[in-house]
Amino acid sequence: MGHISSSKDNLLKRVKRIAGQIQAIERALDTDEDCSKTLLLVASTRGAITGLMDEIIKEHAREHVANPALSDEERKKGVEELLEAIRRYSK
Repeated sequence: MGHISSSKDNLLKRVKRIAGQIQAIERALDTDEDCSKTLLLVASTRGAITGLMDEIIKEHAREHVANPALSDEERKKGVEELLEAIRRYSK
């Protein structure tokens, strides 16, 4: 994933925010917080994870699918990897 290194700092910031959101969910559950607040925390976290996934998908598609320097076999592999990740994420 060397091509991600150009956006590594931004991706890591996203991951750290997501980690904080997960901790907030844990605290809400641990302290018997109102369920509506907990639902909003989970929804926000899901949105943040979706945003992270979107960024990584874009990078993968650009580098491993759309890159004109790729062979047909490399492009096919990149598409299959992308489809597998999307399939797993959408479950």
